[in-house]
Amino acid sequence: CGGIDNAFPHHTNEIAQSEATYGHSWCHYWMHVHHLNTNSGKMSKSKGEFLTVSLLEEKGYNPLVYRFFCMQSHYRKNLVFTWENLDNAKAAYGKLVARIAALNVNENDAIDEEKFAIGKKKFTDALDNDLNTSLAVTALYDALKLDTNDKTKLALVEDFERVLSLGLVAEAKKVKEAEAAKKAEENAGVDPELLAYIEEKIAERKAAKKNKDFALADAIRDELLAKGISILDTREGTKFTIEQK
Repeated sequence: CGGIDNAFPHHTNEIAQSEATYGHSWCHYWMHVHHLNTNSGKMSKSKGEFLTVSLLEEKGYNPLVYRFFCMQSHYRKNLVFTWENLDNAKAAYGKLVARIAALNVNENDAIDEEKFAIGKKKFTDALDNDLNTSLAVTALYDALKLDTNDKTKLALVEDFERVLSLGLVAEAKKVKEAEAAKKAEENAGVDPELLAYIEEKIAERKAAKKNKDFALADAIRDELLAKGISILDTREGTKFTIEQK
């Protein structure tokens, strides 16, 4: 492995010296990563233009966002770095974490082995295609779109993370914990029985919408409204407010 600038003459010399010494072929595969560029050309120390993890952290970026940014390209292609491009990767990473955090895993569900195999094959096919991490990231998004239960989707994400190491599951856990704390604060003082009833109805309505039974979903909404409970669907899930009497 090495940068593309090592292909010649450095690695050709390594091959010549090593094979002459040992009398047999040495390495069968050589991987040469192309350069990280700025808009003005190759990033290099001599120009005073180079990134460090410390610099990213000083500017408030999670280094895993930079890793995600790099993975959306192929190692055989030059990658153009700008702070705008990194910000786009940061936004995409945040949305991906939010989607994983929104998975409603029922531990009583069984993993759908057929759908799991379909999702994993797309991922391994991407990696078998000359370590195409860009396609691997696409396979991750596709796994979250599979027509299967959330337990299977999470299992796929966890499996892919053994290779990607993007911290997605850990970050999603932090998001869920923060949402739970916020929800507990918002619902402080609400009768626990009423809260359990509302959450049960919201879950029933979500299932009805998933099954395209919109008449039932509307009926549940109206039932809650009749009790002074308004609900609102958001990207973060269904929120509710209770009419004060």
